[in-house]
Amino acid sequence: MAELAEQNSMTLQTRIREAVERYKTLPSNKKILLFAGLAAIVAIIIALVLWNKQPAYKVLFSNISDKDGGQITAALQQMNVPYQLGPGGVISVPTENVYETRLKLASQGLPKASGAGFELMDNQKFGISQFAEQINYQRAIEGELARTIESLNVVESARVHLAIPKNSVFLREQQKPTASIMVSLFPGRVLDAGQISGVINLVSSSVPGLPAKNITIVDQEGNLLSNLSDINNDNSGLNKRQLAYVRQIEQDFVKRIQTILEPIFGKENVRAEVTAAVDFSEVEQTAEIYTPNSPPNQSAIRSQQTAESVKRETDQVGGVPGALANQPPNAAAAPIQLPPGTQAGLLPGGQQAGNTPPVASNRETTTNFEVDRTIQHTKSPVGTVKRLSAAVVVNYKRQVDAEGNAKFVPLSANELQQINNLVREAMGYSQDRGDSLNVVNTAFAENLETQTLQDRFITYATENAESLIKYALVGLLLLYLLLWIVRPIVRDILNPPPPLPGMEGAEEAGAAPKDEITGEPLDEREIQRRLYEANLEAARQIVRNDPRMAAQIIKEWVSGDE
Repeated sequence: MAELAEQNSMTLQTRIREAVERYKTLPSNKKILLFAGLAAIVAIIIALVLWNKQPAYKVLFSNISDKDGGQITAALQQMNVPYQLGPGGVISVPTENVYETRLKLASQGLPKASGAGFELMDNQKFGISQFAEQINYQRAIEGELARTIESLNVVESARVHLAIPKNSVFLREQQKPTASIMVSLFPGRVLDAGQISGVINLVSSSVPGLPAKNITIVDQEGNLLSNLSDINNDNSGLNKRQLAYVRQIEQDFVKRIQTILEPIFGKENVRAEVTAAVDFSEVEQTAEIYTPNSPPNQSAIRSQQTAESVKRETDQVGGVPGALANQPPNAAAAPIQLPPGTQAGLLPGGQQAGNTPPVASNRETTTNFEVDRTIQHTKSPVGTVKRLSAAVVVNYKRQVDAEGNAKFVPLSANELQQINNLVREAMGYSQDRGDSLNVVNTAFAENLETQTLQDRFITYATENAESLIKYALVGLLLLYLLLWIVRPIVRDILNPPPPLPGMEGAEEAGAAPKDEITGEPLDEREIQRRLYEANLEAARQIVRNDPRMAAQIIKEWVSGDE
């Protein structure tokens, strides 16, 4: 084994030495061509790798004016930072350099903010008048509002004009501030009603006492954007929010259905759509309800009033008013027999006999009970789901028979009923609400026929035609360099030249070459002739295979010293 390994090592070393010797005997043009081909192959591979490796760029600044953009690009060139310019004043740099570049540019004061803001109040002169101070303050507010409006991605530049009246001590003479805004939009972009309303509310909240109706917005073409009849009517903006809300509700229900069915049938085997009828009407109702009185013993007493009167007749003498009526009666002519144990002039109860007037009493009681009254104030929620309609399509079930062939079979009635029950529970099906559900089991179009390898290749080639053409051209170039330039030269270096006819094995055996037909040894003259013919045929073969190389060799012979 060791001898075999040593023999293989000696053979390899011998072949390497022979290859080096053959390389040294190559013409200079072949050597140059070999190195040029190898360098071209390495360069193409490196270029291909760099071509596919595109550096990731991230936005450094956006909505930059031309003046600031020129200063920023000049600073980036000085810092040797690569950058890209995009539409809308967008400057992008490699992702790993974004934050470092922003800090370096900020130290240079870039980008410079457009307009003048509250920095006007930094260097106030001593002895400045109140009027000038008020003007600077108003300019500062206008500049800050303009900067804020320019931060919108659709606004290229903005100007704000404020008219702030002087304060008055008289309430009737007070005037509200007004504002005018001029916006210059990027080409092809517009401000929708929601953005206009946002700008109006922004300016109104930034200036004390400025109502939204006193704000006017126009674009660079003089079109009035702040049409209050459209802005205050929230139909356009509210409709968009309604549509977004309805879409969100429908997507939530679709996600619920797919989440519960996809683990059973697969991700691509379930399709669901839900339509939601949402009530956005605002209903506010107040009701006052009176019920019949409850029994008195269960009723609550609100108030009770008792009135009692007692009437006693005083000692009065009847008769015709006059002197006789005012005199006491005479003494009785007959004696009066009193009961035992009584005194004269007293009744058994101790009352004065003959002086007790008759008594008349009256008692009145008024009771007020609480009325059984119910007051209800009902405000219905906005965005209530009134009705749901769901449609679910489930693909046929895939089965593999005993021979290993896959086919799609429909689901059974029991399986469809189970799917129906699952979907009902997932979507919160309500029969009282009038919901509807339709589950259909059918074969999907992409599963009706198994896509062949040829169809897949055609589909992939159609979708990635540009990339395939790019890689094909690069592959052809590499193939040409390898097969027609590098491979022949390397083959000549590695493989020894073929032996002459009739001389196979002569060198190893140490005997003279023999004729192929007669088997007799060849003389020296015949050997030289055959060697000349072999060299001539080799030269012809070189001329046929590589005319340029032959021409180059002939040129070297002609221009050489020998």
